[in-house]
Amino acid sequence: MDAQVHFQVSSPAGCETDTSKNPSSATRVPIGSALSDAIAQAGLPLASACGSDGICGRCGVTILVGGSTLAAETDEEVRIKSRNRIDPKLRLACRTLVTADLEITASYW
Repeated sequence: MDAQVHFQVSSPAGCETDTSKNPSSATRVPIGSALSDAIAQAGLPLASACGSDGICGRCGVTILVGGSTLAAETDEEVRIKSRNRIDPKLRLACRTLVTADLEITASYW
């Protein structure tokens, strides 16, 4: 079973543009895939100094739609974000598994 992940990317002028209807702004991945894998599959950049090992916390993304379908943050994810001063509202893409359709964004897209 697959889920669709949509990506919201800022336009060059800095205005938010919903690109979810553009085929290049979405990808299908198997349920249980790491969100970081979906981002890589879509060809979007993902900040990471640890190679997605869940150490640096830089892969934080904002879940715009579908956040309630995700598993709760683990204590480890909370510690990683706290230790690295990452906004507690973000989810770490390397630690978050896709469980249903999602729409996400990152501050640097």
